[in-house]
Amino acid sequence: MLIAYAVLGAFAGMMAGLLGVGGGLIIVPVLVMLWQADGLGGTQMVQLAIGTSLAVIVFTSISSVRAHHLRGNVLWPVLWRLTPGILLGAGLGATLASTMPQALLKVVFGIFELLVAAQMMLSLRPSSVASASQGLPGSLGMGLAGGVIGTVSALVGIGGGTLTVPFLDACKVRMQQAVGTSAASGLPIAVGGALSYVLLGWGNVQLPANSAGFVYGPALLGIAVTSMLFAPLGAALAHRLSTVMLKKVFAGFLVLLGGWMLSSQWLA
Repeated sequence: MLIAYAVLGAFAGMMAGLLGVGGGLIIVPVLVMLWQADGLGGTQMVQLAIGTSLAVIVFTSISSVRAHHLRGNVLWPVLWRLTPGILLGAGLGATLASTMPQALLKVVFGIFELLVAAQMMLSLRPSSVASASQGLPGSLGMGLAGGVIGTVSALVGIGGGTLTVPFLDACKVRMQQAVGTSAASGLPIAVGGALSYVLLGWGNVQLPANSAGFVYGPALLGIAVTSMLFAPLGAALAHRLSTVMLKKVFAGFLVLLGGWMLSSQWLA
C-alpha cells in the first residue's frame, strides 16, 4: 500500500504542477478504489479519503503559495477577505460530509468531477458568459463567495482552485493573480477542512488504526512526500509542453474517475 500511495502522490503532484489542477480530484477516487479492494475504512472510507486528501493539500499548498508569492501573484488583501468565509465553509462542508451516507457522498463527488471535466474540455471561462461583472464584490459578497468555496472544497476534498480561479476571473482579476491567489486560498481550505475531519472522526471505532479522525496517517505520509517532490517537476514541464491537449486528455481521465465513483455504489 505504501508503494501505491507513493505512486499516487507522484502522479497527483505532477498533474497539479503541470496543469494547475488540485490533486484531490485524483487522490480521493483512487484512495476509494484502493481501500474498497482492501476493505479499509468500512462504511466511511469516502470520508476518510476526503479528509486525507485535505491533509495532503496542507503540505503541498505551502510550497505552492511560496512560489506564487515570490512571483508577486498572490493578492493578499483579497485572500484575507475570502479567508473567514473559507474557514466557516470548510467546517460546514466537513460536517455535511461526515453525516452523509457513503453512497450519496460518492454521487456528489462523481457529479462534481464530471462538471470539472466538462469545464476543462470546453475551456469554459465565467468571464466569457458573465461579462457584466465589474470587479470584486463587497465584504458580504466576498464572505459568501469564500463560504461557498470552502464548503464545496471540504465536501469533496479539493484545494478549491476549480472554484476560486473562475470566481476571481469573473471579477476581472488578472489570470496570473487569480491562479496565485487561488493557490494561496488552498491553505486555509486545507487547514480548516483537515482539522474539521480530524475532530469529526475522532474516536470513531470504524476507522482503521493509525488514523487521526478521518485522516489516515500512512496514506498522508506516502502521498504528501512524493506529491511535494513531483509538483515542481510538473511545473517545469508546463513551460515546455502544450497544456491545451494535455488538459483535454486529463479531463477524459477525470470522466473515468467520476464515472467510476457514480457507478461503484451500484456495482458494489
